[in-house]
Amino acid sequence: MKGKIIFVLALIMTAGFIHCHQAHATLNIVTTIGQISNVTKEIGGERVDVVGLMGPGVDPHLYKATESDVRKLAKADLIFYNGLFLEAKMGDILERMNTSKRTVPVGEYVDQSVLLDSVNYVGHHDPHIWFDVTLWQQVAKRIEDVLIEEDPEGKEYYQQRAVDYQEKLKELHQYVSNRAAELPDDQRILVTAHDAFRYFGQRYNFNVVGLQGISTESQAGTKDVMDLAKFIATKKIKAIFVETSVPERNIKAVQDAVRAQGWDVKIGGELFSDAMGDEGSVEGTYIGMVKHNINTIVNALK
Repeated sequence: MKGKIIFVLALIMTAGFIHCHQAHATLNIVTTIGQISNVTKEIGGERVDVVGLMGPGVDPHLYKATESDVRKLAKADLIFYNGLFLEAKMGDILERMNTSKRTVPVGEYVDQSVLLDSVNYVGHHDPHIWFDVTLWQQVAKRIEDVLIEEDPEGKEYYQQRAVDYQEKLKELHQYVSNRAAELPDDQRILVTAHDAFRYFGQRYNFNVVGLQGISTESQAGTKDVMDLAKFIATKKIKAIFVETSVPERNIKAVQDAVRAQGWDVKIGGELFSDAMGDEGSVEGTYIGMVKHNINTIVNALK
């Protein structure tokens, strides 16, 4: 594995040195997850060309770079990734690439005092920061700053687009807060396939319970299913949720186990967690994804 990483790095660095002498009208940017791709496009506008590696339904915890990805990374002027150990399989490569071109782990620039510890990996933080809109505002600010540093001529352009987008994010945070307030405290229990929504729970006052841990690399066993089923039946939770980037069979197993304990819990809908919706759809934007999630959660639990 180590030899393969070195080989990949050599390819990227070689292509990077060649690429740096080429002139471009726009910044060629490669991102990992869709949430980062969308923010970069919103702020960068016509001055950037953004290529995302991980599309709808893709689990970043398990993602492995392909030869096509290596070529995309080699051609990039700038690379944005989440960091905080989200891109577990690619993290080392992206970090080492910073010697030949700029790679920015945007999640590592948010307020460290509010970051949650990982329940899977000692010494790491929970990487799912986009579920707290106020934290994602910090990410948007970091992306704005880096774009200006890389393309000073576009400073006013980036700043104006960032102001507009930050206002939309401010409105989004208020929208999520208002919708969450429709539920009494004892109904704010969110049960999902894996523990991705902890920042959402912290910010919007939900008790969040995931069948799997923060990383989907950890597999849920029979005891995990039975323990969660007992919790749901005891609390008489109305709905549990599947995720677009995690196989739904695990949550279906929980639903069956709950019924065996005499409580009928429904599947409340599908949430976007580590991946967004299809390109061109409302849910294919960060704002659309967040609105879909809160609407699905509140409507099902009411």
